[in-house]
Amino acid sequence: MDWSVQQLAKIAGTTSRTLRHYDAVGLLKPSRTGENGYRYYDQGALLRLQRILLLRDLGLGLPAVADVLAHQPQAETALAGHLGWLRQEQDRLARQIASVQRTIEAVKEGRDIMADEMFDGFDHTRYRDEVEQRWGQDAYAQGDSWWRGMKAAEKDAWKQRSRQLGGDWAAAAEAGVAPDSPEAQDLARRQVEWLTGIPGTPAAAGAAGNLLGYLVGLGEMYVADPRFAANYGGAVGAAFVRDALLAYAAKRL
Repeated sequence: MDWSVQQLAKIAGTTSRTLRHYDAVGLLKPSRTGENGYRYYDQGALLRLQRILLLRDLGLGLPAVADVLAHQPQAETALAGHLGWLRQEQDRLARQIASVQRTIEAVKEGRDIMADEMFDGFDHTRYRDEVEQRWGQDAYAQGDSWWRGMKAAEKDAWKQRSRQLGGDWAAAAEAGVAPDSPEAQDLARRQVEWLTGIPGTPAAAGAAGNLLGYLVGLGEMYVADPRFAANYGGAVGAAFVRDALLAYAAKRL
């Protein structure tokens, strides 16, 4: 069974124009072209389109989406990762909805607003399970305490520093800088300094052995997880960060 452009666009909630553009840039080719010149898509194409749309929802541009698809050819494994993220988002949105509903009811009925319930689902704690699974409960507790103890201006400055660092990494990767070059190694130094400033992580512990393993693990995570790869311009940028961190670790740790 296959689907025409119009049928697939309707099923996927997109447009025929978008599908034709994906074809033009080599992101999603039709499975076949009929004698009438119409494009048709089979189940494999539908699976690829689902991954494309999921990655787009993560904020990745089309070049970054192409990189991820090229570096993660096993659809089942990649979709399992997406599913985990979607379930986390589902839980977060459900808590946000419930929180807003409680606020609306309280305002309508003239009751006091419960401050400790108003912001459920709005903060960074949606990553708690993931952090605790990777690095332990103490890592999350220390990082959470550190973040909550910062003033708004301090949080904004930290976010800006993170964005700047990610942008510099992506620019270097796009420019074809070698991972072991002085420029890339300076970026790696900045990355390590940024990491060591976050309490609760192995990088903050100060032990060279911990930091080495942490850098290696982070590098692989940047490449494997589209959420992190997006911070560095996609899978290619994330691979560049990983290789630069490995070169930095090999020379200095």
